[in-house]
Formats: sequence, structure tokens, C-alpha cells
Amino acid sequence: MDVIERYLEAVAAQLSTEDREDIIAELRDLILSRVEAKEEALGRALTGEEKEAILHEIGHPLVVAARYRKGPDSLIGPELFPYWLFGAKAGLIVIAGLQALVLLLRVFGDPADFGQAIAQGFHGFFTGALTLLGALTLAGAIMEHYGLKPAWLTKWRIGDLPAYGLADPARWGAAVSGAAQVRTGQTSKAKEKRDWAGRLESREASEALWSLIAGTVFVLWWIGVLHVPGLSQFGLRSGEVAVTAAPIWSALFAPILAWAVAGTAVDALGLIQPHAARLRAFLKIPVSMGGVWIGWRLFEARHWFTLTQGDQAARVEGGPTNVSIEALRAVNEAGRGVFDTAMTLSTVLSWVLVVMMLALVLDIIRQMWRMATLRD
Repeated sequence: MDVIERYLEAVAAQLSTEDREDIIAELRDLILSRVEAKEEALGRALTGEEKEAILHEIGHPLVVAARYRKGPDSLIGPELFPYWLFGAKAGLIVIAGLQALVLLLRVFGDPADFGQAIAQGFHGFFTGALTLLGALTLAGAIMEHYGLKPAWLTKWRIGDLPAYGLADPARWGAAVSGAAQVRTGQTSKAKEKRDWAGRLESREASEALWSLIAGTVFVLWWIGVLHVPGLSQFGLRSGEVAVTAAPIWSALFAPILAWAVAGTAVDALGLIQPHAARLRAFLKIPVSMGGVWIGWRLFEARHWFTLTQGDQAARVEGGPTNVSIEALRAVNEAGRGVFDTAMTLSTVLSWVLVVMMLALVLDIIRQMWRMATLRD
């Protein structure tokens, strides 16, 4: 086949079937006219190499086809690229933080498998990163191809500006260290120290970040994604003790999951909208109320765990009788057997639950006060 026809076939393969014939006919006339002009100038027929030179002047088949192709000429156009870049940066930072936290838990949980934990951490990061970038690119390509223009491309609010700090590694570092919030451009440390409101906002952002990380880890552990060794059994001098959860935990599985997810969502809002203090206070109230309700249900259930050692079984139970000075004194006199251990756990966990419920009640009062006094 003539080199020109092979060139035209390569271009035609990149075009839609509807317009292919007309475009190839136009392109063939252009090429043949150049060939004829060259032959007339030389006074002879062109060789294959000379025809190839003309085709090289016209351009690469893929580039030539792109000149005629309808629709966007890029996968992610200049209008969508800033949004793609922001999503990629923020998502990669979040994935890296979560993988680092999971790696830390695995190393502390089983130090012997340090190398395997490192490998799994890198594998998890790269898998999540590739999935994120692929999803963002696919979404951007679809929007670019079909000309979709969501409202957020042209309409935005001043209140949304703090959310864009999620793609700033310096801001995440400042939140982790509890330092003042990083702002655009150069900032004066002396001015930040004098700005009480800025320090308060920074402290709350730091608390929200740590609470978000803790809540995310808890949710992953609660649904079985993360495994913490040593929770299902522990050792005593008399031997290994197996721990079995009571039925109340199965009954409260969905409420506890919903409560934890709601708490992490409010913490995420604290990072995305650090200025919306009254809104966060309003949302924290029902979350704290849910925590009090879950605590009371556990308190009423009494039976929390069962400890088993050989043919001996002892129940870890909560209740008002365990929240007393006498119960605390009994802990000091308890032995190391399975029954004494169950009694100790019953008292300690009962006190912990009561303190947590009181803290949640105080948090409800605190958030109500914040709603009454703060202004966004």
C-alpha cells in the first residue's frame, strides 16, 4: 500500500465514523496537492522517502486527527485542573495520615512484624493513592467530555475558603503540633500570640484533628478493618484468660457505629469550617446525648464481658454497686485469680463509664453555652 494511504488510514482510525470520509477526502487532497507541486518542481515522480518527508511536514497522525476531532482536546482542561489538583493534594495527605496511623498501631501491636507492617503501609498508601487519582481523573474526564459544569465551578462562598486549607501540608502540621493556624503569606508570631481568638481557633482545630483521627481508627476497628491483638485474651499468673463479649455489644453495634461516625463527621467539619463554631456546637450536642444514651444502656445491661480460664468463668458486670468507695477498696484487696480479676474490671470499667457519661453531660452544657455566646 502507498505510504500516503497508510498515513490516511492511521488518521482515519482516530476520527468518528460520521465525519471520517469527508475529513480524509479533504486531507488526501491537501497531501496530493503538495506531492504534485513537489513533482512539478523536480520534474519527476517522488520517491517513498520524499513522500514521507511531506507527511512529516503535515504532522503526526494523532496530532492531525486531533485538529479535526470534535469535543475537548484534553482529558482535564485548564478550567477543571485546579479542582483536580486540590482534590488530589487533600486526598493524598489524608491517605498518608491514615496509613501512618495504621502503621503505628500495627508496629505497637506486633513489633515482630515491623518489616511486614512497613510493606503493608506502603502498599495501602499507593493503592489508595492510585484509586483516588484514578477516580478524580475519571470524574474530570467525564465532566470535560460532556461539558458538565457544576455550580461550584462558578459559584462559591466566602465561608468555604477555610476548606481549601485541607490541601496545605503546613496547615496539617500546625494542627498536629497545636501551633497557630498557618495563614496565607508571611505571619507575625508576635501578632498570633496576642490574638486570643486565633489561638483558641488553633487549639480547637488541633483537638478536632486528633479527635477525627481517633474516631476514624475506632470506626475501622469497630467494623473489623483494624485488628488490635490482646483484646480477646490476656495472661495471668494462673494461665491465659479468654475474653468473650456480652450480647449487649451486638445489640448496640449499630448505635455505637452511628455515634462514632457522627462524631468524626463533626470533627471533620471542624477542620473544613473552623469558623463555624456555633454550628459545630449545635451538632456536638446530639452526638454527646447519643454517647450518654449508649453509656446508660451499657450501665443498665450490667453484663459486659465473660472471662474464661479452663473450667472457670466469671462475669464482668457494671452497675451502681461497683461505683462506690467500698468497691474501690475491694480492688486493692483483690487477688490475681479470674474471679478477682473480673471483680476488678467490673469496678474499674464502671467508674470509667460513669466518668465518661459525666464528661459528655458537661460537654452538652459547654456546647449550649458556646451556642449562646459565640458568633460565627
